[in-house]
Amino acid sequence: MVQIENLVKRYGQNVVLNGLNLTINDGEILGFLGPNGAGKSTTMNIITGYISASEGSVKIDGIDILEKPKEAKKKIGYLPELPPLYMDMTVEEYLKFVCKIKDIPSKDVFETIQRVCDVVKISHHRNRLIKNLSKGYKQRVGLAQAIIGNPELLILDEPTVGLDPKEIIEIRNLIKEIGKNHTVILSSHILSEVSAVCDRVIIINKGEIVATGTPDELAKKFSYSNKILLRIKGNGKEIAAMLKDINEVEKVEIQDTVEKGTFDILVEAKQNEDIREKLFWKLSKAEVPVLMMKPVNLSLEEVFLQVTAQ
Repeated sequence: MVQIENLVKRYGQNVVLNGLNLTINDGEILGFLGPNGAGKSTTMNIITGYISASEGSVKIDGIDILEKPKEAKKKIGYLPELPPLYMDMTVEEYLKFVCKIKDIPSKDVFETIQRVCDVVKISHHRNRLIKNLSKGYKQRVGLAQAIIGNPELLILDEPTVGLDPKEIIEIRNLIKEIGKNHTVILSSHILSEVSAVCDRVIIINKGEIVATGTPDELAKKFSYSNKILLRIKGNGKEIAAMLKDINEVEKVEIQDTVEKGTFDILVEAKQNEDIREKLFWKLSKAEVPVLMMKPVNLSLEEVFLQVTAQ
């Protein structure tokens, strides 16, 4: 859907993007992450055609954004961090205005507005002034304008910033629903949101991609050790000492008690060792009840901090 090749952006001597290469697949929800100043907004502005690149190219469904900007932009819906809303218009007036800008035929305007209002669930607010809506509903109106014209690509920049927890969940579910019929680029500083919504994550730092993959793939890739968390019944100290006898075990730690009558034990294996089967047989032979066994990987937040460390 989107092909970015050798993208470079300079402001004088300052290099903001340094040879960015990225392919975004059709129907994918892509999380676009990076610290402030990493080049996220610059990349999105180049994709939308708002600014030009110093070098490289961006193609939307095979169409170069600079060579055929009007044709390429018809395939893009954009929701910036601050939605471009006119507060003194009603929702319906504003969406009619957006339809006009996007060259929606007059005979299709009513049906278009009906459809987008149903998708973002604002049909019952169509006659309200935008300034009287909550922050969450203003975001919904912003999403509605982005999907008018049914663009193949949606670019959402911090779509849940400033929302309360209930509104965040609603917008998150809305993005997942919209993502069934669109390719979505989602930029957000709320990493739990990215983990919940996105199929794949790109982390950018100092104008370069430093990590890419699903949240699970990144967690496994950047985990330096294989850690297993056990919840067992029995004498914690004795069991910890027994587990240390396994050759592949690097470290054993007794954690705080979570469940009455049990102990949580964190077992760290040597690099590239899978010790789950050995743990099972060791505890089974000792007749130790195992109530839980699960791998402990880095969270997306921990991966982000690791790959963007100075």
